[in-house]
Amino acid sequence: MRIDAYTHFMPSRMFQLLVDSGYPDIGKRMREVPCIHDLDARRKVVDTFPDYAQIISYAMPPLEVFAKSQGDSGNGAKVEEYARLINDELAEICAKDSDHFPGWVAQGALGAPDVGVAEATRAIKNGALGVQIYTNVAGKPLDDPAFEPFFAAMEKLNKPIWLHPARNAAVADYASETKSKYEIWWTFGWSYETGAAMARLVFSKLMDKYPNIKIITHHFGGIVPMLEGRIGPGWDQLGSRTSDEDLTVLLKQLKKRPLDYFKHSFYTDTATFSSEAGMTMGLSFFDHDKIVFASDCPFDPEKGTMYTRDALRFLEAANISAAEREAIAHGNLERITGTKLVK
Repeated sequence: MRIDAYTHFMPSRMFQLLVDSGYPDIGKRMREVPCIHDLDARRKVVDTFPDYAQIISYAMPPLEVFAKSQGDSGNGAKVEEYARLINDELAEICAKDSDHFPGWVAQGALGAPDVGVAEATRAIKNGALGVQIYTNVAGKPLDDPAFEPFFAAMEKLNKPIWLHPARNAAVADYASETKSKYEIWWTFGWSYETGAAMARLVFSKLMDKYPNIKIITHHFGGIVPMLEGRIGPGWDQLGSRTSDEDLTVLLKQLKKRPLDYFKHSFYTDTATFSSEAGMTMGLSFFDHDKIVFASDCPFDPEKGTMYTRDALRFLEAANISAAEREAIAHGNLERITGTKLVK
C-alpha cells in the first residue's frame, strides 16, 4: 500500500471564502484545478492508482497572508478562525471516507495570538496526524522567538510538522525591481525558501533545543540535496566570509556539524514534480528512515494524475531494498505519526 503523505485539498468552506475574496495568483491557481476542491474529482484521481490513498492537507495561500488581505486587525483572530474552519472540515472528510483519505494534516496558525498552540493541540486531539506550517509567517522567519512555543508544543505532542514553502510575486528577484517576474518566485523561490527555513532552524539552535522535533520538509528538501558541498565543506568554514560578527563562535556552539542536521535531523518527502533525477538525489542525501512517499497532488499539468503517477513509478524503480521501499511507501509515516494508516 502507498500512502501519499503530502497532497493538498481545499475544504469547501475555505474554498468559497477564497473565491469570494478575489485573492490573486494562488487563488487563480486553485480555481483552475477542479480536484483541489471537488471531492468527487479527487476520489477519481485516487481511484486511478491501485493500492493507493492520500493524506490531505490545506494548500495556499498562508492564512496569515490571506487574513491580512481580508482586513484582519492584526491580532490573529481571523487566522485562528480560518484554521479551525479548515481543520474541522478535513476531519469530517477523512471520517466519512477513510478508504481514500486515511488521514489529514491540521493547518497551523502561527499568526494566532498563542502562535497556534491551542489550535494545534485541539486538531491533534481531533485526529490530525500533525500540523502544517510555512517556511515563513507573513515574512517573519520561523526562528523568531515568538514562534518557539509552537515548536515546544509540537515536540511535547510528539507529532510531526509538515513544512511547506511560501513566497509570492511581491518578493522581487532583484533589488532594483518591485516584484518577481515569470513566476520565478515559485519555480526557484519555493525551493530556496525551504533551504533557508531549514538553515534558520539549525543556526538558531532550535534543532538542538528540541532534538526530538519531527519536521517533514516538502519537495525533497528543495535546493538542499544538490547543495551538499556548500552545506558541508562550505559551512564548515562558517564565519570566513563575514566581517561584522564572529560566526565561528556559533559554529563551535552547535552540537553537530551543520551538514549533519540537514542530512539526519530533518524528515522529507518524495515530491519532485516528475523529476526522476530529483528522486535519485533526494534518496542519496536524506536518511531513508526519514523519507515519506508523496506526490504533491494535484498541482500538475494533468490536474492531479501526472505527479502521482511519476512519484509512484520513481519509488518502484528506486535502487533501494524492498524493506526500504515499503517503509517509504507507508511505514515511516505510520511510525513518525504514531498512527496505523494501512488497514
